Amino acid sequence: MINSFMEQAIRLAVANVRSGKGGPFGAVVVKDGRIVAAGVNSVTTANDPTAHAEVIAIREACRILNAFQLDGCEIYTSCEPCPMCLGAIYWARPDRVYFAATAADAAAAGFDDSFIYEELKRAHSERRIPLEPCLREAGQEPFRAWLQNGNRISY
Repeated sequence: MINSFMEQAIRLAVANVRSGKGGPFGAVVVKDGRIVAAGVNSVTTANDPTAHAEVIAIREACRILNAFQLDGCEIYTSCEPCPMCLGAIYWARPDRVYFAATAADAAAAGFDDSFIYEELKRAHSERRIPLEPCLREAGQEPFRAWLQNGNRISY
């Protein structure tokens, strides 16, 4: 079963490239032995740098399942997730992620995200895109409001 889901993710990635609609990445979300949602990379067609296959599949699966977490789900992706997708995966909390190609394979094809991992190790002000703190005290107000909200849904 695992191989058939992975094969589907890979087929989606290949079809996406051949169609000219996006990059060589595909992903499927599986629950109870069936595909709930799928996604392909559409960064350039959607003009959306977050339109990675895993993010699209997660968004669609959450919509279909009417949930903000993917409990009981598995994600099959044609390539090891990038840092952004990995963050989305951890927030979605699937049970497991399977991947085919590695980050090194992606880098060899021109999709090298290792610089992001290096950037995260740098001080905010020393990054290629510096992060500058401002109005920190005012920035606490949303958290105070959150903590006071008796109807909040924790995640």
